[in-house]
Amino acid sequence: MLNKTTLSAIRTLVHIAARESNTVFSPRILAGHLHESPTYLAKITRLLVKAGLLRAEKGAKGGVRLALPPSQITLLSVVEACQGTIVGDYCQGGYPAVSTCSFHEAALQLQESMVRVLSRWSIAQLAEKPFRSSGRRSGEACVMAPERLVMPWPV
Repeated sequence: MLNKTTLSAIRTLVHIAARESNTVFSPRILAGHLHESPTYLAKITRLLVKAGLLRAEKGAKGGVRLALPPSQITLLSVVEACQGTIVGDYCQGGYPAVSTCSFHEAALQLQESMVRVLSRWSIAQLAEKPFRSSGRRSGEACVMAPERLVMPWPV
């Protein structure tokens, strides 16, 4: 359901939210902290700026910062910024509910459930515990943690 771009966008926003609110982050430095390609992370930050989740700062010390408080950035807004609107209406619209096919009803229920869950979670909530720090079994990876990183992200 969540593609690599969306997961990287969530990791980027959590990383920024865990730091001082007025700090400007260079996408290149963010890429290093998150073990991402600088070019790829620049693409992701452009998507987030376009969606109004990040604000771009120009100049020699430019970069990106959160455009909203982390508590106001929902997972739904990140998913929609990266993947588009979650669609549940696969059949031709305009038909009464009683005449829709079973697949349409199932898809609509799935869409409503996803929107409800993604709307409930904010970047602030994710930043409280960005990844599991203890009790990790060997070989078990957390998609929120950069590879080979055990301690919290560096500033």
